[in-house]
Amino acid sequence: MLELGAELDSRDLDKERLTEAELDELIGERDHKDFLNTRNELFRTRKMKEHPPSRSEAIKLMAKEPSLSRSPVVLQGSKRVLVFDEEAFRKLLR
Repeated sequence: MLELGAELDSRDLDKERLTEAELDELIGERDHKDFLNTRNELFRTRKMKEHPPSRSEAIKLMAKEPSLSRSPVVLQGSKRVLVFDEEAFRKLLR
């Protein structure tokens, strides 16, 4: 992102976790399942692909287990880009 000319404020989610309220706001009207990290061990052991958690349960789990959330998430106003997608980031920076 920096090589694209973006200035970022970052947050180490292992040290400063997102609260349930922050996650709820971050997800907004989007599908909460898009924010779940499908590579996470908890995702696999709980078979969340076959049995996705409810929105409130997913938010609680992501607040307790930051690695269950997809990252990075880049915000600019109401726009959000999940995981590293250089093309989406370039569009966001325009």
